[in-house]
Amino acid sequence: MPMSLWNDIVELFFPRLCPVCGKKLLPDEAGICTGCLLRLPYTGIGNTPGNALEQCFWGLFPIERASALFLYDKDSPYARLLHDMKYHHQPRLCREMGRLMAHSWKASGFFEGIDFLVPVPLHPQRQRERGYNQSEELARGLSLVTGIPVCTTAVLRVRNNYSQTRKSASERWANTDTLFRATPAAASLLAGKHILLLDDVTTTGATLTACADALREIPHIRLSVASLAWSNHNFFGTS
Repeated sequence: MPMSLWNDIVELFFPRLCPVCGKKLLPDEAGICTGCLLRLPYTGIGNTPGNALEQCFWGLFPIERASALFLYDKDSPYARLLHDMKYHHQPRLCREMGRLMAHSWKASGFFEGIDFLVPVPLHPQRQRERGYNQSEELARGLSLVTGIPVCTTAVLRVRNNYSQTRKSASERWANTDTLFRATPAAASLLAGKHILLLDDVTTTGATLTACADALREIPHIRLSVASLAWSNHNFFGTS
């Protein structure tokens, strides 16, 4: 059976739907529909030096750059996008969102000089249950556009901590204490390199900071961070 015919049959019985509005996706639409893409609440940060997200990490670890694609609100329809990425077995959607991040920032020079993409790791048990790591799939989509290699062997999550979703800011920080450690191969692999740590959503910044802490003793390492979404009000003590 020709592949195009097989794809048509699959699409007939299992149509691709926009995770935000539920509309059937057109053949040339990837991830979310064009309407929802146009209405996406972009942060507008791009590659702006010293932006508000970057400032949230000042004093926590030496940071080069920071960016997030869109603003997250738990009551927004776009929260469904992140929920599907994590819990509805949507690795393809994760990769498409990674490609969107890459296309949105590439012209700004955000990726210039980045040597490796390091996704925030899941605990092995959690990854087995879920079948994939949403941050790793984001990184793979981003890598397809930028050509920057993905490194998944430098950081381990050593505790299968509970979900951060319903925790306060102080509880989030306590929950990520000693959460990650660098692998024996990390120093030789990442010494002198510029690393982009990647997560699906940033709230307090505790997870990304804990991941950076696991790597900060590597000689001459440079660290930047990026996430698909940013719940920025949490940084200013409003939740």
